[in-house]
Amino acid sequence: MANIKVGVVTARWNSEITQKLEEGAISYLESCEGVEIYAALVPGAVEIPLACQAFLDAGCDGVVALGAVIRGETSHYDYVCNSVTDGLTRLMLDYKKPIGFGVLTTENEEQAIARTGSAEHMNKGEEAAQVVMEMIGLVGEIPATLKTAKLLAAQPAPKAKASKAAKAPKTQKAAKKAPAKAKKSAKKGKK
Repeated sequence: MANIKVGVVTARWNSEITQKLEEGAISYLESCEGVEIYAALVPGAVEIPLACQAFLDAGCDGVVALGAVIRGETSHYDYVCNSVTDGLTRLMLDYKKPIGFGVLTTENEEQAIARTGSAEHMNKGEEAAQVVMEMIGLVGEIPATLKTAKLLAAQPAPKAKASKAAKAPKTQKAAKKAPAKAKKSAKKGKK
């Protein structure tokens, strides 16, 4: 199996949270066979898409994006969340490569901390890494599956084992034998 290259981009803003997300993601990726991991830190969530793009340009098969955006008293939260979400979605579609969305968008710090691995929530960094690995496999399988289906559709249909016409002679033989038996019965009756 060829090595799979996965980038991990982590925002430093809210580092007490994002470091735990990064630990979860890297731990999961290290447990996968044949994965090369490349990591980068960026100042905040808005910078995540650019670093993801750099990893994709460098030949990564997928990227894990990690950050924590916690609602504040201004509309800044909404702009940051939309910027990151739109940027990552556009990159996935443009590059046709997966990006695991491990950017927390929470109402408060307690919600964010819970999503770094608690009894109620799995570590969202680990979850994002799992998504990337699954999607790398899926994106690779789909073209191969369609190619196989196309090849199978182009092959001639298999010949039928026995058609009704092939069975007809047996029926005709049975019909020929029946009159002969009837003739013998008729001869016996005359005697």
